[in-house]
Amino acid sequence: MSVVLIRSLILYIVVIFGVRLMGKRQLGELQPSELVITILISNIATLPLEDTSIPLILGILPIITLVCFEVVISWVTLKSLRMRRIISGRPKIIVRNGQIEQATMRDLRLSVDDLMTALRQQQVFDISQVQFAVMETTGTVSVYLKTPEDVALKKAAQDPPVAVIQDGCVMNKSLAMLGKNQAWLEQKLAEHRLRESEVFLMLSDADGKCTVIPKKQG
Repeated sequence: MSVVLIRSLILYIVVIFGVRLMGKRQLGELQPSELVITILISNIATLPLEDTSIPLILGILPIITLVCFEVVISWVTLKSLRMRRIISGRPKIIVRNGQIEQATMRDLRLSVDDLMTALRQQQVFDISQVQFAVMETTGTVSVYLKTPEDVALKKAAQDPPVAVIQDGCVMNKSLAMLGKNQAWLEQKLAEHRLRESEVFLMLSDADGKCTVIPKKQG
C-alpha cells in the first residue's frame, strides 16, 4: 500500500510539472496536439500504479519525453505559420451574414443540431442575427452578431476586422476577402513606416480601417 501511495505522489508531481510546462489552457481550449499529449500522459501515468512490477522510471521517462516534444512543437508552430496550419488547422466560417455555409459544415462533419447547440450556448437563438460564426481550431464556436440597427433596417452588417499580417506573414486569403491587393497593403505599411517582417499583427476591415501592432525587439 505504501509503495502505491509513494508512486502516486511522485507521478502526481511529474504530471503537474508537465502540465504547467505545456502552458495554461482549459480542456475545451486545447489544440489537437495538446489534447493527444494530455490523453497519452494520463494513460501512461496509470501503468506503474496498476502494475507495481513496472519500474517507476518507465512511467516518468515517457511523460517527460512527451512533454518536451510538445514544448518543441509549440515553439515550432509559434515560429512557423505553415506548421501551425498543418498541426492545428485553421478557423472555418460556418455562418456568414445569417446564411449557413453548408459545404464547410460537410467538411467539418458538423450537423445542424451541433451548430444550433453551439449558437444557443452563445445565447443566440435566431441564426439570421448572426453576421459571422467561426469554428475555431479548438472546436469552440465564436459568434459575431449583427447590430440591432442592421437587423431593424435589414441591411448588410459590417464584417469584423480580419488579420492581414500575422507575425510578419501576409494572409493572402484575408486580402482577397477584403477586396484588397498587395499595393494597398504596401501603402498602409508605408503610412506606418513599417515592413511586413516588422509587423506582429495587422487587422483591417472592408473599409480599410487598420490596426497595426509592430514587433517588439527581444
